[in-house]
Amino acid sequence: MGFFKKPTLKVSDNKRTRAAELTLRESIYPLCLVTILFFLWGFSYGLLDTLNKHFQVTLSITRSRSSGLQAAYFGAYPLASLGHANWILRHYGYKLVFIWGLVLYGVGSLIAWPCLLNRSFGGFCAAIFIIGNGLGSLETAANPYLTVCGPPKYSEIRINIAQAFNGIGTVVAPVLGSYVFFKNTGDDINSLKTVQWVYLAIAIFVFALAVVFYFSPIPEITDADMAFQASETHAGTDVKPFRSQYRLFHAAFAQFCYTGAQVAIAGAFINYVADTRPNTSDSTGARLLAGAQGAFALGRFAGSGIMKFARPRWVFLVFMTMCIIFIAPSITQRGNTGVSMLYVTLFFESIIFPTIVALGMRGLGKYSKRGSGFIVGGVSGGAVVPPILFAAADSQGKANFETGHAPTALAMTVPLAFFVAAWSYSLAVNFVPAYRDVADKFTTTEIGLTGAHAHDEENGMSGGASGEAEKYAEPMETERLNGESKI
Repeated sequence: MGFFKKPTLKVSDNKRTRAAELTLRESIYPLCLVTILFFLWGFSYGLLDTLNKHFQVTLSITRSRSSGLQAAYFGAYPLASLGHANWILRHYGYKLVFIWGLVLYGVGSLIAWPCLLNRSFGGFCAAIFIIGNGLGSLETAANPYLTVCGPPKYSEIRINIAQAFNGIGTVVAPVLGSYVFFKNTGDDINSLKTVQWVYLAIAIFVFALAVVFYFSPIPEITDADMAFQASETHAGTDVKPFRSQYRLFHAAFAQFCYTGAQVAIAGAFINYVADTRPNTSDSTGARLLAGAQGAFALGRFAGSGIMKFARPRWVFLVFMTMCIIFIAPSITQRGNTGVSMLYVTLFFESIIFPTIVALGMRGLGKYSKRGSGFIVGGVSGGAVVPPILFAAADSQGKANFETGHAPTALAMTVPLAFFVAAWSYSLAVNFVPAYRDVADKFTTTEIGLTGAHAHDEENGMSGGASGEAEKYAEPMETERLNGESKI
């Protein structure tokens, strides 16, 4: 396995490696390792949605102030994706960013411990900001890594399957909140103390995982590798200067709008249930949120399966359109009907984020690492839209079940508007040739599927990978039968 060899933490972006044409078999181990990260930030995100409502009650703060949690969490993303994490990614590689993100996540979790113990909302927001920097670093590396680690033809499927485990994490967190943290304590102020042990456990786990990443022989994909893929598919746009990559910037804009809407809906879900269903406790609301997140996770598995038979851009358009269609009735409907509309909306939200990442990175070639920072930076929409939604809800006063007045339901017009803005990208990638052609050429390429490593520079050398340790941390064994790589 190479665990006792000296790990490599820096790889030149100007050299092509064997990772340019990774086969399905070669990519299994690194993909499984990175998928663990998706569960971690799904759990953290789901826990945040659950704590949002409980902070409102236990600390007697307004909905708009409690949205400071989302603002701190997602506001850290552009600082990571466009700043420190992206700099490390471009100068050292994916592996060091994974380690860096896990360390920040662990440090933030340790800081959260005393803040919860002392019921300091401001201190907890600061801890969440550090955690957000850690998770933003992980997303800066993990999302693009999944799109490029393995045959390009299946990049949308790979990232959606991995993101499905993110969805599982968002289910587990509210279930723990309902059945463990707040089952016996309800909204008692001491209930927050039970959460401290979760953050301590998270810190221990992520520090251990950072050690595993340090010693694991995962392939580094360089800018030269991505330029090769873009050239081979004849879909590269990296011949133009970075400022002219308008498809990338449109994808980043769509990511900003979509993520903002998604985070706003999830963060306000328990408030929505409390406003529209009489006599519904926060504990019941957390269980309903867990069910909605379960629909979200199910949608990712379903969407990944559909992409095996239909072009990812078609699935993207349908799912994005369904989000708009089903969020609209939640504004006017009440009770179980309105809640069911949010359930269906979360189901169709499922594949949007990872598919925007995969489609937005198509053809970037040598700009892939830099461009991924902009797309992941779009996650900062999660810091902007929730405060707007909660401010809109606060301006409507209190809920009145007799008249059907539900402030949070009316505020769902905010994510609806942002969904419509994000919809523009799904239309462009399906109906604008400059977008559509690039996506389709990558979908039909056979790189990594047939004639594996046929163009690899290392093939001309004795022993395949001899003398190339600095290019690729651990040469992988490739099985070739009749010129075709098999799993």
